[in-house]
Amino acid sequence: MKSLKSRKLIIIGTGPAGYTAAIYAARANLKPTLITGIIPGGQLTKTENIENWPGDISSLTGSELMDRMKKHAIKFNSEIISDEILSVNFKIFPFKLTGEEYEYVAKSVIIATGASPKYLGINSEKKFLGKGISTCAICDGFFYKEKNIAIIGGGNTAIEEALYLSNIVSKIYLIHRKPFFTAEKILIARLNKKIQEKKIVPYMNYSVKKFIGNNKELTGIKIISEKNNDISKSINLSGVFICIGNTPNTNIFRKQLKMKNGYIKTNLSNFHGYKTQTSIEGIFAAGDVTDHIYRQAITSSASGCMAAIDAEKYLQISS
Repeated sequence: MKSLKSRKLIIIGTGPAGYTAAIYAARANLKPTLITGIIPGGQLTKTENIENWPGDISSLTGSELMDRMKKHAIKFNSEIISDEILSVNFKIFPFKLTGEEYEYVAKSVIIATGASPKYLGINSEKKFLGKGISTCAICDGFFYKEKNIAIIGGGNTAIEEALYLSNIVSKIYLIHRKPFFTAEKILIARLNKKIQEKKIVPYMNYSVKKFIGNNKELTGIKIISEKNNDISKSINLSGVFICIGNTPNTNIFRKQLKMKNGYIKTNLSNFHGYKTQTSIEGIFAAGDVTDHIYRQAITSSASGCMAAIDAEKYLQISS
């Protein structure tokens, strides 16, 4: 039988939203408990360079920023528990959470579980996961030194990964199904320089049809034109990095909270004006689990602050 931990406020997730919520909640003397999840620090720990964090003129890594936030939360006596929440019951009060290590009850919960990378979903994809297919350049880029690779995507993440890997690999094939990139203009300008240097070769209006290889590793891909299915091309390479967006980590909340396209809906009934309130009073959500538009570290952090303030007000009224 798992031991039971009873807390006033539990925060699920330790990315920018979770850590910021902990800092504000701890300063309000709520004595928050953070449950780390399987990736402490979240997806941001896989980001090599952050150049747009206000006040940090010099770029820093995602891991560095998350480590600083963790230390900040600990400074104000936030409790951090290494565990993964497997199921929740928000239909009873106090709310019940079942983790891999412990069971918890709480008077209020902030959900900040973030998001996970999306995959293409084609038949040959699963075969080569970990054998040439990756979603993290920082994690796996080193293994492709002086080799040819492909990056799938056209947003900020894809271009950032391409720029990072261009200093490691021999050549990058950048494959995007649209005729234009959706990344920030400053990133596109840097990308164009790499294209001029022939370090990066773009294939616009193309998508991956098939991953090619043997039982041990990926050896190539087949891409097909989005405009004309009769036009296709095979490319020999050693690795592929898929950067096509994220899916919110909300599966365990699906039968508990109201959602739209997998994202938790907030501020549904305007409970006391709480902007981060979910469909259940006392349960709040922040970061990528609610945001399919902005998806920035700074907006996640800001929503974590809002969730902590909302939770503090809720606990004052309900106590």
